Amino acid sequence: MTSPPILILHAPGTNRDAEAAVAVELAGGDPRIVSMTDLRRGVASMSDFGGLVLPGGFSYGDALGAGVRLALEMRTWLYEELANSVRLGRPVLGICNGFQALLKSGLLGESSGPEGRLGVTLTDNANGRFECRWVTLRVEPVFRSGWLGSLAGMKIRCPVAHGEGRVAVSDPEVVGILEAERRIAFRYLSGDGQQGGDRVAGGLYPANPNGSVGDIAGLCDATGAVVGLMPHPEDHVVDWQRPGGPPGARGLPLFKAFVDAAR
Repeated sequence: MTSPPILILHAPGTNRDAEAAVAVELAGGDPRIVSMTDLRRGVASMSDFGGLVLPGGFSYGDALGAGVRLALEMRTWLYEELANSVRLGRPVLGICNGFQALLKSGLLGESSGPEGRLGVTLTDNANGRFECRWVTLRVEPVFRSGWLGSLAGMKIRCPVAHGEGRVAVSDPEVVGILEAERRIAFRYLSGDGQQGGDRVAGGLYPANPNGSVGDIAGLCDATGAVVGLMPHPEDHVVDWQRPGGPPGARGLPLFKAFVDAAR
C-alpha cells in the first residue's frame, strides 16, 4: 500500500518536527518537513499532502504568546487551503504548540453555544511554571473525530512539556457544551495507564499537570478532521522511549489512525 505524504509544518522555533516525522514513518506514512516560508512561496501546497501535522516547540519563540504568531500566519497565508483540506476530510493533528496554534487560529472551529464562539483558550499552567513530566491520557469513549474512532477508550502514556497548556473556558457551561458537541477528544487520567482502575484526574496535580478545566488534554473541531492535544504522543512510539515500567500505552496507534485517514 502506498505511503500517503504527510506535511509536517516547520516554523522558526519548532523543535519536535523530527520526532513527529519518525512517528508518522513508523505508522506507515511518508513525512515531509516543510517550512512555513516554502508554503508561503508556493514551493509546496496543502493539496500535495494527505494530512497535516503541526508539531510542538516554541514557534517564533512564543514572542506574542504560545502559538499566536504561527496562528496569525496560518490565518493570513494558509487559511483557505487548510479549510479546504478539512472540508475534504483530510486529517489535521496539532501537538502542544501545534494545538495552541490550531486553537488560536480558529481552525478548531466554532460552537453551537452562546454567540457561536467556542469560548476556549490555552493559557498559563495553574502552578505558574513549565511542566515536563509523563502523564496518562485517555482517548475519550465518545467524541466527534472519525479518524480517532478506532482508538476510543485507549490509554496513552507520554510526556508533556509546556508552560501554557491549561485549557480554560470563558464560562463554566462551556465544558458542558463541549461534551454535548462531542468535542473533547482526550482527558488526563490518574495512574500509569497500565491498571484498569485508572480514572479521570479530577483536577489533581500532577495527573492533570496544568490545571485544565474538566481534565481536558485535547479537542477536535466540529467536522472531526482537526484534532489537537497538549501532550507529546510522538515521544512514546517505541518501548525504549518510556522511562520505565511495563510496556504498552504507546502513542503509535494514534499516528497509525492518522496515516490511515490520510490515504
